[in-house]
Amino acid sequence: MFLPAGSRDEMGPAVSNRFAVMEKFRKVAVSRGYEEISTPVVEYATTFTNEYVDMKLQNMLKWFNSEGEIEVLRPDWTTSIARALSSQERKPQKWSYQGAVFNTNRPGMEYHQAGIEILHMPSLMGESESLLMAHSFLTQLGITDYAIELGHTKLYESLVQKLDLKKDDAERLRLAMHDKKQDEVYQIAMNNGGKETAKELAALVDAYGGIEIIDEYEERWKGREDLLEVLAQIKKTAQILTESGSGHILVDLGRVKNLPYYSGMMFRGFLQKTGAVCFSGGRYDTLYERYGGGVSAAGLAFDVDVLAELYRDESPMKKVCILASPDTLVYAEKLRSSYKNCIVDIQTHEADLGNYDKILEVKLTDGKFEVLEK
Repeated sequence: MFLPAGSRDEMGPAVSNRFAVMEKFRKVAVSRGYEEISTPVVEYATTFTNEYVDMKLQNMLKWFNSEGEIEVLRPDWTTSIARALSSQERKPQKWSYQGAVFNTNRPGMEYHQAGIEILHMPSLMGESESLLMAHSFLTQLGITDYAIELGHTKLYESLVQKLDLKKDDAERLRLAMHDKKQDEVYQIAMNNGGKETAKELAALVDAYGGIEIIDEYEERWKGREDLLEVLAQIKKTAQILTESGSGHILVDLGRVKNLPYYSGMMFRGFLQKTGAVCFSGGRYDTLYERYGGGVSAAGLAFDVDVLAELYRDESPMKKVCILASPDTLVYAEKLRSSYKNCIVDIQTHEADLGNYDKILEVKLTDGKFEVLEK
């Protein structure tokens, strides 16, 4: 009644855990050489709805400004940062960000991300640094039971090139592939090309699991140098991650991109306890073509809200309550310094005292202060 649909108030651990996760992210990013960047929360809609990004306007929070142009609340960090950095000097750059994004096709409308953008680094270096950064951050949060899924845009796209697809059929096929609808993938491909390509695409739906699937497809695609090169990239990345101790590695050779700017490797992190996606990203060189030329670009974004739900402080501070009155408040305030590395809460007798490790009461008797432990 008092909030728009999708908006929500947050309080207590939901807020404190989120800020704890974001502070740990900032420390890890700084320690790995990232500079911080922030973009405006209000942008022009065309930043996100152009052919390079192709986000859907109906999913954005939007309005007309005084000049009649459509403005939106930021629905995507990567696109905003590409706009901001498009005129920067072409040298290796590592940027980190954190803040809210807004999208109406997700419960809550406002959700929180922390992420990294890596520019002008060669292939595999950007992808590997993104995923090693993810490993460092999740380790700092105490999260070790997660899996990393690797895919690549060019596998599906190379096979689809053999089909004569109109725009609507191309989108139907992409969605069927995304949803792992094997029969539908086969039928659409058969209706628009040939039996061999249909069989290959249908098989790709099931090309999901451990890294041994790469060995199977190296044998299957002998003679296809373009596809073998992609498999080699995935394999090398998996090797780097395995040797660095970064989670459990999965591959999805049939994964398709959900935004057109992805142009190479794609990856996601799954929490094994809940199955929730805690980060996603990849390579998106073509995104910068919107601003006058391709740029080597890779990165990922963490779902801060998912991580905050899982976060538990391994060494919470001891909570001390000092009961005071207007006459003893100044003395109680000075008493704080006696309790280093503790949460010290000055309260009255009416407070709920069941959530403290230690409770003290300051009394004033005949002009003298006395501290009693309750």
